[in-house]
Amino acid sequence: MVDKTLLAIDCGTQSLRAIIFSKKGELLESVQIEYEPYFSKHPGWAEQDPELYWNSLAKACQKLKSLNRELFLNIAGIGITSQRGSMVNVDEKGNPLRPAIIWLDQRKARPFFAIKGLLNLGLKMVNLEKLIVGIQAEGKSNWIRQNQPEIWEKTHKYLQLSGFLNVRLTGNFVDSVASQIGHIPFSYKKQTWAKKYELPAILFPIEKEKLPQIAIPGEILGTITSRAAEATGLEKGIPVIACGSDKGCETLGAGVITQNMASLSFGTIATVQTTSDKYFEAIKLLPAYPAPVPGSFNSEIEIFRGFWMITWFKKEFAQKEVEQAKQAGIPAEEILNQFLAKTKPGAMGLVVQPYWSPGIGQPKAKGAMIGFGDVHTKSHIYRAVIEGLGFALCEGKDKIEKKTKIKIEKAAVSGGASQSDEICKITADIFNIPMVKGRTHETSGLGAAIITAMGIGMYSSLDEAIDNMIKIKRVFEPDQNNVKIYKELYSKVYSKMYQALEPLYSQIQQITGYPK
Repeated sequence: MVDKTLLAIDCGTQSLRAIIFSKKGELLESVQIEYEPYFSKHPGWAEQDPELYWNSLAKACQKLKSLNRELFLNIAGIGITSQRGSMVNVDEKGNPLRPAIIWLDQRKARPFFAIKGLLNLGLKMVNLEKLIVGIQAEGKSNWIRQNQPEIWEKTHKYLQLSGFLNVRLTGNFVDSVASQIGHIPFSYKKQTWAKKYELPAILFPIEKEKLPQIAIPGEILGTITSRAAEATGLEKGIPVIACGSDKGCETLGAGVITQNMASLSFGTIATVQTTSDKYFEAIKLLPAYPAPVPGSFNSEIEIFRGFWMITWFKKEFAQKEVEQAKQAGIPAEEILNQFLAKTKPGAMGLVVQPYWSPGIGQPKAKGAMIGFGDVHTKSHIYRAVIEGLGFALCEGKDKIEKKTKIKIEKAAVSGGASQSDEICKITADIFNIPMVKGRTHETSGLGAAIITAMGIGMYSSLDEAIDNMIKIKRVFEPDQNNVKIYKELYSKVYSKMYQALEPLYSQIQQITGYPK
């Protein structure tokens, strides 16, 4: 007889994964449904039909059922993890009123920030007023209120994508505390909806009745309804558990639950993240997000384009290798790994700063490659890109350590690019600490499965679930010969690049009209 299983739904920007895990955290079966990340009616817009996500979930579940009916029929609990800050306006029946505005969207609301009295004076004195106005302009709810007031009027709930999928599964407008990440009136420090006089509620004045009920990770949000069962093939009555965001679940699934360990996500957005029981901001006004570990926080540094740069490199420089991989029936990254294997640390003096999109703290940043010579090939360019991402993540680690005064002693790697041993080795050498990799790269799904296992009582505590479900596959120790090279490049070159180039980035924008 098959033991009870766990279903994790990981709804990302480019695909949705439905994954069945065992009680021991083994990946037993999975289905991936790919889709276009977004459509854009106007420059800078990024929208998607919410029904695409729901239909992909239903399709993935039905396919799982056809692949292994026995495992599927033994699902004991379900957990949703999804991309962050992608928002859906729904009516009272949970039907979308407009396309979802996803996290990649660049449109801006008209600023209306207004705080009077001493607080406003204080903000001006510390030069924060302009930054706060900019944050408010990012609020897509503010844009909808200004430009589509009839949609806002009809909106019953304004939901994260995870909340939308949870409603479709259970019929309840409830979502996890650990999924509330984005431009919403949420108090990250208190891990609850902000009161009307608190800054998040002033920046994003969403009516309280339009916000969902929120639950602590591990709590039951509801059970599979008859309607959801018909669409997905799931058994009616299966409990759906509050989980968390994709990055938060990834950090948990990588086994990072203390401050002396970091989670490195090698995904579309590359991040370095820790878990802490205390709230702190690694970058001013960038909140520590609620962690899937109840009562804890995930502080992080992001590189917005991150390992998307591998996709960029394949498109612009490696079309030949992509075609070779296609004919051989292997991922293109396997051939690109050969570029890393045949080049040496430091890429013959080529250094990349991977700010293909500016980040918080580097608002004027653009990407940069320096050190070109006639010895350089596309192999060196690829290595420099990977090393540049490693340097940027290491810079993030340094910022977190500076805030906490706690040394990060090892890191766990996850995300698509972590499947490359060469990339993991380079990162270990740059950080000069061990990199650990679990037995599955589907760490977001595993994190959701861990919370689900705790939530349905499969384990008595989160610690017990973690101990039983996370297994380390490999540890990458730093090579001290390479560490020496990277240490000097990082301290003497990379760490000085932004400060040196920032004035030039401004001039480039003014002279050419290059987008801000």
